[in-house]
Amino acid sequence: MSTTYLDFEEPLRELEEQIQQTKALGEQTQVDMQEQISELEAVLADKTKEVFANLTPWQRVQLSRHPDRPYTLAYINALTDGQFQELHGDRNVKDDKAMVGGFGLLEGRSVMFIGQQKGINTKMRQYRNFGMPNPEGYRKALRLMKLAEKFNKPIVTFIDTPGAFPGLEAEERGQGEAIARNIYEMMRLKVPVICIIIGEGASGGALGIGVGDKVVMLENTWYSVISPESCSSILWRSWNYKEIAASALKLTSTDMKANGLVDDVISEPSNGAHRDQEQMFSILRGKVLGYLQELDQKQPEERINERIEKFNQMGFWK
Repeated sequence: MSTTYLDFEEPLRELEEQIQQTKALGEQTQVDMQEQISELEAVLADKTKEVFANLTPWQRVQLSRHPDRPYTLAYINALTDGQFQELHGDRNVKDDKAMVGGFGLLEGRSVMFIGQQKGINTKMRQYRNFGMPNPEGYRKALRLMKLAEKFNKPIVTFIDTPGAFPGLEAEERGQGEAIARNIYEMMRLKVPVICIIIGEGASGGALGIGVGDKVVMLENTWYSVISPESCSSILWRSWNYKEIAASALKLTSTDMKANGLVDDVISEPSNGAHRDQEQMFSILRGKVLGYLQELDQKQPEERINERIEKFNQMGFWK
């Protein structure tokens, strides 16, 4: 599988190509090139830290959309070691392919996993509607949450969407009501709820599965009422100001944590989740287990009251 490089990652591409060429030369000539390879790898490690330590908000937005980043099903399969049973349908209209969910085993414990799935190639992205759920997707998610509550199983949601589907048919079937209903019902769920933003967290499409005891972001993700491009097009009638909009929106994980809108920021590998998926899975597994252990210590009423209080405080300044 070919690797995709963003424009600011080009220096890393050049170093990685040099390393591969040096290895190939060593194999062809039967000459020990390990010293040169080690030197290049050290330079690559330093350059990687330099590049990823100075990312602009717009570059983080680009990383959140990187085609090599793991999507929801990849995280679910990694956390459950493949022991995942997907459940389908909202019992009303149809099965929305942009929203996936079901029970999985996390370290032997049953957990309800729910999330938006974008698709790993062009054909699958069309099949998944580019991760933009219809109302039936949110109603399916709510059905699965209520099922988890019935059997007293914790819920973990993965948020990665450019927004809820804005089509006429979605509005006709009650897109706004479906999202609002989910927000209302998630506030009162008696089981632990962990919401993880793994890519894009845009608008009500993200909020529809984004109310929980723990709302956390991966390091190179964004969470906002609107995307930088849409913000730019509204304010300047052009997408050319998207970088300015990204900075003004304060949408990065660092900004969201500083403003008290998320509970934690999960660090990604030094070269990003898109370059080291296995390490990202390992980091996330440890974090989720830690959150569950913390939430298990609280009674349902305590969790609900804290959840309501947390969201009530958002948007208020003294």
